[in-house]
Amino acid sequence: MSSIEATAPAIRKTALNAVHRQMGAKMVEFNGWDMPVEYPAAIGCGIIAEHMAVRTGVGIFDVSHMGDIRLAGPRALAAVQHISMNDASRLAVGQAQYSALLYPQGTFVDDVIVHRLGEVEYLLVINAGTREKDFNWVRDNTRQFECAVENVSDDFTQIAIQGPRAVDLLQKLTDADLSVVKFYWVTRGTVCGLKNILIARTGYTAEDGFEIYVPADEQTSTRVWNEILSAGIEFDAVPCGLGARNTLRLEGKLPLYGHEISDTINVWEAGLDRFCKMEKTEFVGRTALEKAKTEGVKRTLVGLEMIERGIARDGYKVLDGAGREIGYVTSGSPAPFLKKNIALAYVPPEFAAVGIPVKVEIRGQGVGAQMVPTPFYKRPKRTA
Repeated sequence: MSSIEATAPAIRKTALNAVHRQMGAKMVEFNGWDMPVEYPAAIGCGIIAEHMAVRTGVGIFDVSHMGDIRLAGPRALAAVQHISMNDASRLAVGQAQYSALLYPQGTFVDDVIVHRLGEVEYLLVINAGTREKDFNWVRDNTRQFECAVENVSDDFTQIAIQGPRAVDLLQKLTDADLSVVKFYWVTRGTVCGLKNILIARTGYTAEDGFEIYVPADEQTSTRVWNEILSAGIEFDAVPCGLGARNTLRLEGKLPLYGHEISDTINVWEAGLDRFCKMEKTEFVGRTALEKAKTEGVKRTLVGLEMIERGIARDGYKVLDGAGREIGYVTSGSPAPFLKKNIALAYVPPEFAAVGIPVKVEIRGQGVGAQMVPTPFYKRPKRTA
């Protein structure tokens, strides 16, 4: 065995790994995890079919690779306020919010969902690729507060049920009244016979949907996964992989760490200022953000639509009309529901207006694109 092989980290597997393989999923390494990217066409899947199922019906995702950090204690709110840019004091028990952890320079440690589970209990849901980094950062930056900080990432199998029929599907499997759970609120109930399961009306698809947190043992996780798929037959539910998850979030302009946000990109550049509550007295990164706002941004995140034949991929150069490099693509792919080729990119603010023509360098050639409004897709308002 070589020294490289000896020190290579083991690929991690969720409790549903064997199920994905039995279903014939195409598996890939993603941030150190062995995850399904898509399921076979033989069972009505594939990235496009999975994407369309979520937009028009319901799709089921294993998102157990995501991380979870619990903060609880008398000073838990103060700790969350210190480390996150949104205002957690606005949360009622049972409410959630999108937020971010920032470095002192105002750039991103990670983006997170903050759930207020109790009077003095909060759950941060973090990205898979930044689990250990995030936990260490949260622990190190909350030592002065009287609260416990626990990495509970491995306690749960997290299953996302996403799409306009998600509420109908999950309601068949739970005693919780989902009609009273608003978007970005959480509740608890019995799910598939398991009591006191956390049910969050959240997701990463730009659709309505839920994420449930069940015990992470393989037997329980497999049973729940199979019961969800079985109950979903009448709604044409399909299992979905990371491929569809990426195209769905791109249509909705939902940022991905390492692409639209990173430790070199600040809040103003990323266009996430509506989630950054500068009126809070103090939080990590606030001073740097004040300075950056005064100085103004030199780049901004925009939406591109290809107007000539070609797909803008991550990292491709964005060019002005004269062929000069002005920016780069952060995420790009075909958009199955919109039937267009779209991308997100960083460019100077003077190029950000809707309708401005640019080019994307694809295999050495400039291919026509233009600035378009974002998000590319907004889900229709529904009564449920």
